[in-house]
Amino acid sequence: MEIKASDIKNLRERTGAGMMDCKKALTEAQGDFAGAEKLLREWGMAGVEKRAGRATNEGKVFVAEAKNAISAVEIDCETDFVARNVDFNATGSKVAQRALELKATEPTEELQTMVKELASIIKENLTLNRVVYMTADSNEYLHSYIHGEGKICVIVKARADKPEAFENEKVRAFVHDVALHVAAFNPMFLDQSKPDPKWVDEQKEIFAKQVELDEKVKGKPQKVIDGILQGKIKKLMSEVCLKDQGFVRDEKMSVATAMDAVKRETGFDFDIVDFTYIRVGAEA
Repeated sequence: MEIKASDIKNLRERTGAGMMDCKKALTEAQGDFAGAEKLLREWGMAGVEKRAGRATNEGKVFVAEAKNAISAVEIDCETDFVARNVDFNATGSKVAQRALELKATEPTEELQTMVKELASIIKENLTLNRVVYMTADSNEYLHSYIHGEGKICVIVKARADKPEAFENEKVRAFVHDVALHVAAFNPMFLDQSKPDPKWVDEQKEIFAKQVELDEKVKGKPQKVIDGILQGKIKKLMSEVCLKDQGFVRDEKMSVATAMDAVKRETGFDFDIVDFTYIRVGAEA
């Protein structure tokens, strides 16, 4: 008999089982919805949705790489025990590889199904929280870094005037150090050109109010007050913009200054043009 796609979808939403398993159950139950649901329970593939409310604060980020592309998927779970589970890690790697093949930039139904099928086996709520896909042109270089047993993942993209720049050991080492830096400091922006002007204006308003309420500043010339405000904005940018932050290898110099030193030493002109930071449990 013909099994309707709508019935498969409804059964999947009700039980949390994979689509192929729902189709198989409906076929064996000859289209009887209740009978198919009973079969799925017997097979141990139902009930995932009932666990959906449980918090997923643990998990891992998995990465798959091709020549000029990287995919990263964050799969969250309830316990660190499951995060170390062999099946969890094997499936996570498969999900990342499939995301790479699909060039997925968000959780697709197929990827969600892979995770839900694993949840049916592990008997714990799992969530595909985030899917990231980054590509590089011929003169660009992608580098990924996993920190803390998969708790943090960073992908950095660099661009050079000559592709051979990224064959240089010192250039590649610097890009890796930038990835370490991002993992440690989690900058909000790449540089000062990236923040939304509205966000910057809001920060200026906040600083202006702070200065207005500061008894030590009251009565001082406007020029002095303007200087204080500019100083506060400059300090803020040094805290939230990657290139302005103190470099992880030497906080006395900024990331941009450290990069300039590598450029002079190697003779290659390159730049950090993008990055992605993923932390397990953080909002996507």
